Amino acid sequence: MNHDRMRLGSALLGITALLAIGLVPLSPAQAEPDIKDVEATVDRLYHEAEQASERYNDAKLDLDELRKDLAALRADENRQSEKLEAVRNEVADSILRGYQGEAISTVGQVVVSDDPSAFLGQLSTMSGFNDLQDSMFDDYSTELQALDLRRAATAERVAEIAETTEQLEDEKSTIDSKLADAKDLLADLEAEERASLLETSSSRSTGRIPTAAPASGRAAAAVAYAMAQVGDAYVYGATGDSAFDCSGLTMRAWGAAGVGLPHSSSAQYGSGAHVSASALQPGDLVFYYSPISHVGLYIGNGMIVHAANPGTGVAVAGLYSMPYVGAVRPG
Repeated sequence: MNHDRMRLGSALLGITALLAIGLVPLSPAQAEPDIKDVEATVDRLYHEAEQASERYNDAKLDLDELRKDLAALRADENRQSEKLEAVRNEVADSILRGYQGEAISTVGQVVVSDDPSAFLGQLSTMSGFNDLQDSMFDDYSTELQALDLRRAATAERVAEIAETTEQLEDEKSTIDSKLADAKDLLADLEAEERASLLETSSSRSTGRIPTAAPASGRAAAAVAYAMAQVGDAYVYGATGDSAFDCSGLTMRAWGAAGVGLPHSSSAQYGSGAHVSASALQPGDLVFYYSPISHVGLYIGNGMIVHAANPGTGVAVAGLYSMPYVGAVRPG
């Protein structure tokens, strides 16, 4: 009996020592990440990348408008500069005609001055110009002010273009970063789990591809185009022919119907008459998330076709498979 107690005591001491030095684990090994958690994280990264992509599309539209505005301002500035020069020549001619032989060198210095403001100052204070028509002086002053305003507006547009270009670079970096994170997360999974995850993501959005409900007119052409792209890849910023992002697909679909849309989900939200969910018809644009960062095309029977994400591509999904915001009827 005593020997049994001694052996039991020795065993307990040994277990205690093993626990103390960490040779016997106190808890199970850390579990592998749950496939649902990975799926949710990948979906979140895809959506964050899409948000950045749509902001990128918005910034590109802004940049196009700014460049057009800048070109118009520069053309206007050139016209205004020509008008100013014409008025200035009239003033100079009047001075020379009226005071030929009197202080010509001084007048010449004023006329050829590189500083229009200094010219005005001298012109308004020089003695001997009392007979100069006030209207001519006023014309010159007005044209100079107009030119200054146009130059200021041009400089402002140049600054806005630089700022928008920087924003484009930032959004592109965000897209690349989020997509890289998603790829790294998928790469960390075993091949079998990764395949299962991608299959789950695809089947969740597509399932059996339904037939679109009958549509008419331009809407029919838009739906036909979008449905023909099911299975194509999703690429941020792409507008076809074999890869799309969400607003790129809807832009091309309605473009095939002869209706121009901007390449931006938020901009497309303002491209037609808003319709309620209960009044949806095939071809209507449907929008998701707040702020809006995703768009699809309604095909009837409570279904949409959309460029979903890089893991799914162009697919069919339920109308309420994402946080629904509203709908627009183009055309």
